[in-house]
Amino acid sequence: MSPQPLLTSVVGSHAHPGWFVAGIAAAEKGEFGPADLAEMLDDAVDLAIRDQETARIDVISDGEMRRAGFFTAEFYRHLTGVEALPANRRLGVAAHDQQHRFAVREPIAAPHGLGVVEGFLAARTRTLHPLKVTLPGPYTLSGRLTYGPGELYPTRVAAAEAFVPILQAELGRLADAGATIIQVDEPSPAIHPEAPADFAALFNAAVEPVRSRVRLGAHLCFGNFLGRPLAPRSYRPILAAMLGFNVDELVLEFANREMAELEILGEIAAAGRDVAAGVIDVKNSHVETAAEVAGRIDAILATGVPPERLALVPDCGFSQTARHLATAKLQALVAGRDLVRGGAPSATRH
Repeated sequence: MSPQPLLTSVVGSHAHPGWFVAGIAAAEKGEFGPADLAEMLDDAVDLAIRDQETARIDVISDGEMRRAGFFTAEFYRHLTGVEALPANRRLGVAAHDQQHRFAVREPIAAPHGLGVVEGFLAARTRTLHPLKVTLPGPYTLSGRLTYGPGELYPTRVAAAEAFVPILQAELGRLADAGATIIQVDEPSPAIHPEAPADFAALFNAAVEPVRSRVRLGAHLCFGNFLGRPLAPRSYRPILAAMLGFNVDELVLEFANREMAELEILGEIAAAGRDVAAGVIDVKNSHVETAAEVAGRIDAILATGVPPERLALVPDCGFSQTARHLATAKLQALVAGRDLVRGGAPSATRH
């Protein structure tokens, strides 16, 4: 449970300013030295933290600014046993088939970790706010590896299982380093509800070493690359699987779905899980008013979720959102929460 009702937080990533995008491109061309890159990444984390603190977000992240993407080559570069493959398509409108893929040449391993612990240690020195650490789950991480007949991993589930000990080690190191709030991003169940996988078993195996040591959350969404979902957007088909996740909190998106399926929140709360509900649409350039956000919060509270077990977040990360929109939306999130906390009647909200 939250120490205060209606805490605000973020899902993970922060918006990338223009200088950061240009810097990453320059670094990939070999134009940066190691010190140049380290300085730029530190500056980017400082910017993300400052934007969240300025907006008065309660529980912040490092903006995932040390990653070039959500679960892209940033994580795979830490793996041994894989080889980068060319994208299937390079021209035309951007989509997932233009993203990287990796062939598996030998059993995968991450002998030096996935880099998440080092990112947490660097961010912890840069803020006094509660700091959430995020990293992808096993099934999601398996999505860019080759698998199938004749491959080292015959199925995607087999590839996901290979990530379990890697994540166990990384999560254990995070807890040892002092992380107290960890969110595992596992959108794949919502995107692939028909997949022949025991999502809860995979997830629970990965988080088992830290289950009793940290506040643990699971983020499930429908995809946000270029702001485009990847599947029919319904949690109902995977509700049983979600409730099987051994976590304190489920982090779910609602704003971009016009607050559909709010009725499942009562079921989630009754099952003993806290909820972080998306009340800011990161896939829309419209900046919500405080009154709009407050109305969404009211609708969630009407389902019976206790305020002390409800956190308020954007639907997903801001990595696909322009910074001027992201900062305005963070401010709207807090302003709407403050309206509800202050008990302002709906008729008087502006």
